[in-house]
Amino acid sequence: MSLINTQVQPFKAQAFHNGKFIEVTEASLKGKWSVLIFMPAAFTFNCPTEVEDAADHYDTFKSLGAEVYIVTTDTHFSHKVWHETSPAVGKAKFPLVGDPTHTLTNAFGVHIPEEGLALRGTFIINPEGVIKTAEIHDNAIARDVKETLRKLQAAQYVAANPGQVCPAKWQQGAKTIAPSLDLVGKI
Repeated sequence: MSLINTQVQPFKAQAFHNGKFIEVTEASLKGKWSVLIFMPAAFTFNCPTEVEDAADHYDTFKSLGAEVYIVTTDTHFSHKVWHETSPAVGKAKFPLVGDPTHTLTNAFGVHIPEEGLALRGTFIINPEGVIKTAEIHDNAIARDVKETLRKLQAAQYVAANPGQVCPAKWQQGAKTIAPSLDLVGKI
């Protein structure tokens, strides 16, 4: 069953954020756009490159009214040390969420039971706590945050403009489509 257009289920997790341990819950995701980026584990090879990519684009996420959450199956204690020892992860100004109980990885369908790790999953959640995009793929393939930003902008656009859809490769400011019977077979 798809998670698209479903409500984020209740959860409680600990995170390392800006030098402190904080609690993150489903309520933390309400009132703003949220981007959950699941990674297999801290102290791996590809994961720091993705954290750094998100950190390099964090100001853009913030300008779009969105918060980024990196989630791994490690503890928040591991995330503190990861943040302090990895130059790439040290750039992160967003919460690094620990999911050692696998509550989040199971709820979002990215858990690998035989490994106790997460697949690479990216989810964009609207301010009401409803999942609007989901991308899950093999752990050997790192993501490009620019595509996540494009999807966030598209999700925000269609939320603000009911009846419009964003075509392939849509970018902020480009034309959208108003679906109608007249367009069937014309595109």
